[in-house]
Amino acid sequence: MSPRLRVPASPRPRVSASPCPRVPTPHSPTSVKQIKPRYSVVWTNKIVEVPQQTWDALALPLKTPFLEWEWLNNLETSQSAMAKTGWLPNHLTLWRDRVLIAAAPLYLKGHSSGEFVFDHQWAELADRIGVQYYPKMLGMTPFTPAEGYRFLIAPGEDEDEITAMMVHEIDSFCLQHRISGCHFLYVDPQWRPVLERCGFTKWLHHSYVWENLQFQTFDDYLAVFNANQRRNIKRERKAVEKAGLRLQPLTGEEIPKSLFTLMYHFYADTCDKFGWWGSKYLTKQFFEQLYTDYRHRVVFFAAYSEQYAHQPVGMSFCLYKDENLYGRYWGSFQEIDCLHFDACYYAPIEWAIANNIQIFDPGAGGRHKKRRGFPAMPNYSLHRFYNPRLEQILKRYISEVNELEQQEIAAINAELPFNQKDA
Repeated sequence: MSPRLRVPASPRPRVSASPCPRVPTPHSPTSVKQIKPRYSVVWTNKIVEVPQQTWDALALPLKTPFLEWEWLNNLETSQSAMAKTGWLPNHLTLWRDRVLIAAAPLYLKGHSSGEFVFDHQWAELADRIGVQYYPKMLGMTPFTPAEGYRFLIAPGEDEDEITAMMVHEIDSFCLQHRISGCHFLYVDPQWRPVLERCGFTKWLHHSYVWENLQFQTFDDYLAVFNANQRRNIKRERKAVEKAGLRLQPLTGEEIPKSLFTLMYHFYADTCDKFGWWGSKYLTKQFFEQLYTDYRHRVVFFAAYSEQYAHQPVGMSFCLYKDENLYGRYWGSFQEIDCLHFDACYYAPIEWAIANNIQIFDPGAGGRHKKRRGFPAMPNYSLHRFYNPRLEQILKRYISEVNELEQQEIAAINAELPFNQKDA
């Protein structure tokens, strides 16, 4: 059993905060170590060892909901993110005089599944040159390809200094324990330059994200498309109506407990249908615990029919916070024409417009999204390898990789079915 969280106050020698040093210092999760007077660093394998109110004082001001204590703790207590599944929590916290001033949700990974940043080519390269790629250190919310990851830093702190101190601790841990590299995925764009100043290398990717262009109605959204695609979207929504279904958004207290269990079964069924792409990462317990501790962030888009008036025949699962909406999972036990498009795109967009949502990130994948008003938007991951050969190759070739990705983004967006005047 891991020891309980302790924050000692005895001073030790100061650690330089800039530039980001890489001096190995032995310690292990869960552990406590002084890094300079009044400061303590704590590694922990369980977020529950950090009081919820203390953690959320740093997480709640952020745009993303996926770094909040309840979401991360649910992943751990539901046995969705744990050592057995290849996601060993290894969170880093920084304290000053027993006050939490920074935290980094981190995981030691034994594979690359559930990340949606496909680094298998780096793993293959490491194997060819005789470098052990796994385990690796990863900063992201498990199974969540949504932009917004960053260190949680208390307001008023020097972001560069605190980030540098924490990067030093991560470097020390990884070097001491022979971790191949440290990787931060779906990084908050405002925090990214701080990491780059610490010597991390950026890798460009893209997501498909809808932006609210001051739409007042769903018809305003339709107006940005060319005539052919407007007809197509109307036809797809009409097909769901002809099937006798109506999409009903349900939020917070409106959601009955039974729908969280049902959402798990929809999710599991979709994962089973689509194999490796829809790998089943989350447990039934994860969904059921959302009812108790996180339904204030949840919105379900449930498809009801007259025949099944008390239980949806299909449903999508989203989360929202402030002006941001995030699509996560969906499922249906029946093959109903266009229900996927309505439940995952059109109904959430309609709800977003009515509720002043400005950004809707519908989740991984893009084959269907780009034709429905979701342009390709750049996002970045940040990387550091501790093997000199891997690091040298990364820095030498990543600019070329990023340029090709930029061309891909431009090519995708050139084919969006928008009115010429809005292109």
